[in-house]
Amino acid sequence: MKKEIIHCTKAAPARGPYSHAVKVGNLLFVSGRTPSDLKTGELVEDNIQNATKVALENVKIILEESGTTLENVVKTTVFLKDINDFNAVNEVYGEYFKIDPPARSCIQVAKLPRNAMVEIEVIAIVE
Repeated sequence: MKKEIIHCTKAAPARGPYSHAVKVGNLLFVSGRTPSDLKTGELVEDNIQNATKVALENVKIILEESGTTLENVVKTTVFLKDINDFNAVNEVYGEYFKIDPPARSCIQVAKLPRNAMVEIEVIAIVE
């Protein structure tokens, strides 16, 4: 099986030597997305709910440009600056994955790129 590198035109640019996503067979592996405002490139830092929403919107853009949707996500990993934000993140996350939510891991990390509050990566099926 070959891997296909995905570079999305509508997503915030990658800030390092990595791709927005990589497709192998019918699986799409989306790199972790922080809450970067697509117009300014600045991090959304006013609160964890808005930061989570922006990070998920960034994921959604990459999925759609890659030919799939949030409904086809099978696994997510949520990295938090502060695990005390877990419940607030769940409120927003639940709005995006209302029916048959994917498997998920959620962990607190010492520090995220650009000192972001949250980073989210996903694996999805491309039909």
